[in-house]
Amino acid sequence: MIRVSGLQKSFVSGKGKSARQVLAVADVSFTAEDGLITGLLGPNGAGKTTTMRMIAGLIQQDAGTIEIDGMSSAQERHRMLSRLGVLSDARGLYTRFTARENIAYYAELHGLGKSAIEARIETLVDMLDLGTIIDRRTEGFSQGERMKTSLARALVHDPQNLILDEPTNGLDVLATRALRGALRTLKAQGKCIVISTHIMQEVERLCDTVFVVAQGRVVAHDTVDGLKRSASQTDFEEAFVTLAFPGATS
Repeated sequence: MIRVSGLQKSFVSGKGKSARQVLAVADVSFTAEDGLITGLLGPNGAGKTTTMRMIAGLIQQDAGTIEIDGMSSAQERHRMLSRLGVLSDARGLYTRFTARENIAYYAELHGLGKSAIEARIETLVDMLDLGTIIDRRTEGFSQGERMKTSLARALVHDPQNLILDEPTNGLDVLATRALRGALRTLKAQGKCIVISTHIMQEVERLCDTVFVVAQGRVVAHDTVDGLKRSASQTDFEEAFVTLAFPGATS
């Protein structure tokens, strides 16, 4: 389970006399339960990626708390992050490595031994249908192939919790469907999954609960159907606009 409370983060924009503080995340709180897919839905610039980076430990929050499986203190930081898999938007792979070598390298960083790495990679090959690409160098991979390799890398240590930042960006229909299938499998295994996105269709198809983020704040949360009822809308996109941008017209 991932629990986030009162997250805040500001950055300095500009230099010298023109420098100013920009509030990227003003107040984000949510709870993501095991066995569910939780969506952070918001427009570009809403603070979703900054929130995900704070959860992943890539940047430090200015205020608020992050709890992973009941752990939140600085002393527990390593254990917390060991229970987290991260799929970032960048999806950087070592292009001179094969998919197998990319995945194995991350497994070694997580402290897995050789036999455990081999067994885990075979499990992921089956789960993510990596058989045709596992021993190819990642240079020249399609977006879908890169996504599957990056997801395998994030899952190699079998984390209980998974966060994905805009996971379908640049993917074609077949790659998107493959990702959905993999996430549903992980959900069925009882994993806690958090997805940040601005794509309504992905939220409707995947998410059990949704937190709407606008201008660095959570402005609404419920199921997709619950959000439509709250906004008095039958169309989810219209419901999102109503909740995230009060007063906006279609």
